[in-house]
Amino acid sequence: MRPGSRNLSAASSSSSPESSKKEDHHAVVSTFDLFSIGIGPSSSHTVGPMRAARIFVGDLVAHKVIDQVAKLRVDVYGSLALTGLGHGTPSAILMGIEGETPEGIDTSSMQARIDNIHRECRIQLASTHAIDFNPKKDLILQYGSSLPQHPNGMRLTAFTKSGDMLATNEYFSIGGGFVVNDQTQMAHGENLYYKQYDSDKAAVARRDQDLAVATLPFTNALDLMKVCEREGMSIAQVVHANELQWRSATEIRDKCLDIWKVMDGSIRNGCLSEEPYLPGSLGVKRRAPSLYRKLLRGLYPSTDLSPSLQSTATTTSTSSSQQDLVRDGEALRPRNGRKVKKLLLPALDYLSVYAIAVNEENAAGGRVVTAPTNGAAGVIPAVLKYYLEFVSEDPTNDIVDFLLTAAAIGMLYKRGASISAAEMGCQGEVGVACSMSAAAFAAVMGGTIEQVENAAEIGMEHNLGLTCDPVDGLVQIPCIERNALGAVKAVTAAQLALNEDGAHRVTLDQVIETMRQTGMDMQHKYRETSLGGLAVNVPLC
Repeated sequence: MRPGSRNLSAASSSSSPESSKKEDHHAVVSTFDLFSIGIGPSSSHTVGPMRAARIFVGDLVAHKVIDQVAKLRVDVYGSLALTGLGHGTPSAILMGIEGETPEGIDTSSMQARIDNIHRECRIQLASTHAIDFNPKKDLILQYGSSLPQHPNGMRLTAFTKSGDMLATNEYFSIGGGFVVNDQTQMAHGENLYYKQYDSDKAAVARRDQDLAVATLPFTNALDLMKVCEREGMSIAQVVHANELQWRSATEIRDKCLDIWKVMDGSIRNGCLSEEPYLPGSLGVKRRAPSLYRKLLRGLYPSTDLSPSLQSTATTTSTSSSQQDLVRDGEALRPRNGRKVKKLLLPALDYLSVYAIAVNEENAAGGRVVTAPTNGAAGVIPAVLKYYLEFVSEDPTNDIVDFLLTAAAIGMLYKRGASISAAEMGCQGEVGVACSMSAAAFAAVMGGTIEQVENAAEIGMEHNLGLTCDPVDGLVQIPCIERNALGAVKAVTAAQLALNEDGAHRVTLDQVIETMRQTGMDMQHKYRETSLGGLAVNVPLC
């Protein structure tokens, strides 16, 4: 950084996001950091870069220097560069520079705005300050370079009219829409912005989240199981108790239902789409609509939610279970002692169509929930939808329990390994989503803590070594089908665990560490670079 330039963060550190195992820090993060609403096709390559750009221009505004900016340069490195075009990374960055967020952007007008920026070579910083900006020259994909801290790196630099550097920052998109900044190193070796756009608030939130703050802290699966045993709680109840630090029981319930509403909407939109093909060079045909017509005839009679879920997703006062939630404060909390359910599995094709529908919406840039990433966004909604349609007798509470249980497992992977395909390959995306779904399905089926942990372990064990090799950098082949297989594996893993007593040889902690080691040993070309595997063996024409 040149003398006189401004770095928009706290004291510098060079610690790598993938370095320490953070032995002294718990795994607890908010459920609503793991599950957040955004746009496709990628949480690491679309959502994360948009957030990073939004944070940068937000800091320019906060430091009252945005009016001094005359030129902006964006450099994109590593996996972000190599698969960026197929993942929509440049477009996401442009929208972030204009002040948009993945949660709030109007997807219907996004492409027109991007086209206008390219045509006019002008961009609005934070929607307030217009400068000349030619995306072909000022947004540079550095195909042959990587920043040392993480494969998904980007640098934004602002210059004055005289050409002096005014501000610069490096950001790293580490999966699931989480954004790391190398200059905001916090306690315990972590430096996550999480989903906060205000850097000052993000720093405070990170410092506050230490061992003394978490109500029921846990560092790994063994710790989590001990907490459950000591407190007489389910996994969902432990997560709920920790979540109460940040929001009320009513807010937790409502946010879970909001997340499910978006998940269910993405299933519906994918099934009802009238677009014959997905965007991009591959000409991939949408399959969810035809599968829907064959398998789900009558399940979606209109564009409304299916009758069995309409009340849980759109209102909080119609069903008897929801009336109980309003009357009884204790009912807002996840319950213990679930009745053990037996399941004669209906056709697993239902799982496949649900997952495919979500990931086709994601591939088309539609609105989805990172669960825990966009590339794996179809697995958890598919398994939860399957459970709600064929098993559930109490949808509202089941949605909350399912999502909180899944979140706990996601936290363990995030702390113990990574949910970034650029670090772990697809085992860190679809593999983690499969593990989360298996655990959650086992939990709402009435499984014991041991059976839930076993389900999560099985879900990952048979995804170990899964590579990320998207053809032409698009989140389509093999990603869409892979989500369908991940959902089927999750239910199968849960059923295997539920048919045993919970005793098993391989633990969840062992399989998480194995996943981490496998990801670190995996060749670079198999970690979201499109330089190996299917990406080089499938012809593009």
